[in-house]
Amino acid sequence: MPRLCAVVLIVAAWAAGCGGDAPAPPALPAGDPALARKSPAEGEVLIRGDLSPASHGPYRFSGLYTVSFEQYAPEDPELDFTQQTSFVATLNTEAEFERRDSIRLFQTSRRTRRKRFELEGRYFVDVSFGDFPYVIRFTPRRR
Repeated sequence: MPRLCAVVLIVAAWAAGCGGDAPAPPALPAGDPALARKSPAEGEVLIRGDLSPASHGPYRFSGLYTVSFEQYAPEDPELDFTQQTSFVATLNTEAEFERRDSIRLFQTSRRTRRKRFELEGRYFVDVSFGDFPYVIRFTPRRR
């Protein structure tokens, strides 16, 4: 009888793994940012970071972009960011080196923000301030 039970269990396990629908993707962790839930489309740049200061890139940009950011607190998905340190991100031609030609993307105490920029060239995306994990997405726009 124990041998029969073992055979039944093995067959059941094998049958569960064959054919049928693909398993559902794992659930997103609590507090995972909405901005990162969609895979980047062609031409998009998606950046994730946990700490600041941090430099990402370089990336080559050409044209008009909608640039969005979202910061999040995995331990407290309802956190009010208006009472937190401002999130500051810039585009720089050299990593972590702001100059006159640097482009300020964001400086705000919000959970999320979106802006449009005309960008030409190779840039590092530098996050100089922020106390929480973040996502930045560059989406090319048609003219």
